[in-house]
Amino acid sequence: MKLSRTVSYALQATLQLAQSHSDEPIPCNRLAAEGKMPERFLLQILRNLVAHGILESTRGVDGGYSLERNPKEVSLLEVIEAVDGPLISALPVHDGLPSGSKSKLEQKLLEVTELARRELAAVTLAHLLPDPNRPAPNSNE
Repeated sequence: MKLSRTVSYALQATLQLAQSHSDEPIPCNRLAAEGKMPERFLLQILRNLVAHGILESTRGVDGGYSLERNPKEVSLLEVIEAVDGPLISALPVHDGLPSGSKSKLEQKLLEVTELARRELAAVTLAHLLPDPNRPAPNSNE
């Protein structure tokens, strides 16, 4: 499975927010700078995450973004589908397969997609956060 750059940025930003030790919203420009992400592109992604109930947006001088829910309640599937749309299995319209083979393949792809959806739904942002008791890989300690 390959994740899009959009999903990668969405995950990076949501994980940054989940790791934030502040109760204050974090502005998009700070998330972009700290995560080395393009700010305009990130802003579009953050808006999608707000629309899907993953993030909360606060307007104004002290505005920015924060998680709408606890990291234990936000699944990887939710983040993926918020920015890339529903995870579905589909064959091209003109795939050239015989109809019997096509229906069998479609059934198998549907089963694999449902399995992937269940597995991605079981992974939460909390699962992806670094272990606070474990030193960072580039740590000099």
